[in-house]
Amino acid sequence: MLFQPIVYALIFIGVLLMVEGVYLIVFGKTLRREKKINRRLSLLQEGKDTEEVLSILRAEREGKKYDLRIPIIGAMMEQARLANIAITPIWIVVTLFFLMIAAFVMLTAFTSASLPIRIVVAIMISYGALFIWLRNKAKARISLLEEQFPDAIDLMVRSLRVGHPITAAIAIVAREMPDPLGSEFGLIADEATYGMNINDALDRLTARVPLPDLRFFAIAINIQSTSGGNLAEVLDGLSKVIRARFKLFRKVRAITAEARWSGWFLSFFPVLALLMVQVVKPDYYDSVSDHPLFMPGAILTFILLILNIIFMRLMVNIKV
Repeated sequence: MLFQPIVYALIFIGVLLMVEGVYLIVFGKTLRREKKINRRLSLLQEGKDTEEVLSILRAEREGKKYDLRIPIIGAMMEQARLANIAITPIWIVVTLFFLMIAAFVMLTAFTSASLPIRIVVAIMISYGALFIWLRNKAKARISLLEEQFPDAIDLMVRSLRVGHPITAAIAIVAREMPDPLGSEFGLIADEATYGMNINDALDRLTARVPLPDLRFFAIAINIQSTSGGNLAEVLDGLSKVIRARFKLFRKVRAITAEARWSGWFLSFFPVLALLMVQVVKPDYYDSVSDHPLFMPGAILTFILLILNIIFMRLMVNIKV
């Protein structure tokens, strides 16, 4: 049935929304609280000492290395680590199991596929929905951290210019900035307090946060600590470069907005047209559905539609 792949897509979207709904129900109150104060400060306000807070944040930010070697689950654990969502492999397996059941029930109710196909598609939908959801959360957190970073550098520059050492400037950022940057810099401040070299602490930050600007920041501090120089001026220049890049990126997005929307429209219009045909006249293809070339042609059509979406995305996705 030609309408069936669209049903699969709608079920996938339903499972994806189900994951988001469960996340908001479980963590919604915590998320609202952490918007007002970064997690490190909230843990300190709860009465935990600095060493205990450091251990908690390290476990959340860095995760357990053996989790990443687990087949299939490792990729999800890495995305959860980048998104700072504290989950375990067992939690992922249990979640996948319930999502698979939900997808299987919806496939049974809305499609006429055979049992093996329903099982395979349910597994694919549940894994794909959870992975995409975690990846989107990770991308959103990294993007927010990147947006906060120039303000943090400006705060450090002002602190350095009045005579504070670099560790004190980092501690000020940890105290004044919200999450995710506030707690990340709080980790650096606490690690330096307990004797870790500031350059080693920055290397750990760049290892757990894949952001080029953080790497430049760590290199600048490392060079200044070994060869000297005016760190405030160097960081001020880095802040200006980052802001200029953001300005250029937004300008490019504004210029290419029409092309991007045209690309998305041309990509999804055939799917919407097919959906409308099935809703308005469900028996439209009945006269040719028994032809031996019908199913191969339908499969080829969907493959070409997917390729069209991929290539249109590549054409309008301009990197800055």
